[in-house]
Amino acid sequence: MAGKIIPVVMCGGAGTRLWPVSRESMPKQFVPLIGEGSTFQQVMRRTSAPQLFARPIVVTNEEFRFLVAEQLRECAIAADIVLEPMRRDSGPAVAVSALFAAERDPQALVLVLAADHVIRKLDDFRAACRCAAEAAALGRIVTFGIPPSHAATNYGYIRAGKQLNGAGVCEVDAFVEKPDAATAAKYVDAGYLWNSGNFLFHASTMWEEIERLEPLIAEAAKASVAAATRDLDFLRLGAEPFAKAPKKSIDYAVMERTKRAAVVPADFGWSDIGSWSAVWDVLDHDADGNASTGAVVLSHTRNSLVHSEEPILTAVLGLEDVIVISTADAVLVAARKSAEDVKALVEQLKAQNQRAAVEHRRIYRPWGYYQDIDLAPRYRVKRIVVKPGSELSLQKHFHRSEHWVVVKGTAEVTLNGTTRSVHENESVYIPIGSVHRLANPGKIPLELIEVQVGSYVGEDDIVRIEDSYGRIKTQAR
Repeated sequence: MAGKIIPVVMCGGAGTRLWPVSRESMPKQFVPLIGEGSTFQQVMRRTSAPQLFARPIVVTNEEFRFLVAEQLRECAIAADIVLEPMRRDSGPAVAVSALFAAERDPQALVLVLAADHVIRKLDDFRAACRCAAEAAALGRIVTFGIPPSHAATNYGYIRAGKQLNGAGVCEVDAFVEKPDAATAAKYVDAGYLWNSGNFLFHASTMWEEIERLEPLIAEAAKASVAAATRDLDFLRLGAEPFAKAPKKSIDYAVMERTKRAAVVPADFGWSDIGSWSAVWDVLDHDADGNASTGAVVLSHTRNSLVHSEEPILTAVLGLEDVIVISTADAVLVAARKSAEDVKALVEQLKAQNQRAAVEHRRIYRPWGYYQDIDLAPRYRVKRIVVKPGSELSLQKHFHRSEHWVVVKGTAEVTLNGTTRSVHENESVYIPIGSVHRLANPGKIPLELIEVQVGSYVGEDDIVRIEDSYGRIKTQAR
């Protein structure tokens, strides 16, 4: 095999098919659903074998940058974090990644992985990567084809051609779109493979094909990398040139058109967990075929998925083939056969301006998170948690005052130029218009209750004066 493989993890999707657990503000790749940690963290651990993989590259967008950094820190994994100025699908992201990988190592092999997929057989996954690397070193763009377990209609399929070597790598005769049920059954009978959407290639091979097949993507990618700037631990692509890239997936841009595609049949316990039904497939089942997580009680219920977030107790009685998902501010009840329709339901909720369609009650920030407890026209009550050593921006508000009560840890409060410590069971009052900052100088998380009172308590009533996270131009605290 050639040198080490550079993993590139695509981490920008919204994941609305797993609503209400996955939402635009906290999509499924960052949520612990299956196994230990989030699927993003699982991918990072999966590609951390130093004898096989080099330092990874994570491609994400502005709103997830601190979430990515925090979850990497929790894993104790270092990575290069590349920020897309706007979403342009996977084609431009892969083009940019190929350029960065080639800058690091002109002979680089690149493994593109989705951040929200589950792989349950780690040794088999790494063996498949080694197999694919041999073909990629010879100029092939290799995808991982999954032997289908059933006639799925929500995956694309691959028709494998002649074998390229003794290790099982084959030419790709055809990529085919998501079929109807009858066609899917024919594909399974004919030995077609599911398209996992993960690829391994030599950086120069992919770049040559992008330049040949999608010159506009190549031009935009090259210009955006040339205009990239460093921001804290992030690398920001040039916004103006990146915006010129066509929105196109790497499948449409390259894989379905190139003559250099190859496939490794890989049975490594893969799932894209693209629906609640897929989550049910992956989780362990009880004697009645039920999969449950959280505080759940089931009675006379069969072949169902029930997920409950603390502190909600969810009890299901006398149902079959259903999905019940309980969170603090939203509940989904659906027939398991309708799992693929959740995305359309979320669009309906968005059209109704339902806040829960896109946001959780808990909102993550680079310094920690806050969570609404109560909200009314002239007041808002929040629970705020600040990580050790972190601080909020120096700021002021025009329409609200704030009362802070410390319930855990010690707060360092700056108010109109004066700084003092506020301990557990102590409080401080922040008048309207005063310049203030909250910080946690301690070794444990700082937790406090904030009561806002005023004519307007929206998140955009903020003037940021100083900020450790480069957010002066944005409004989120």
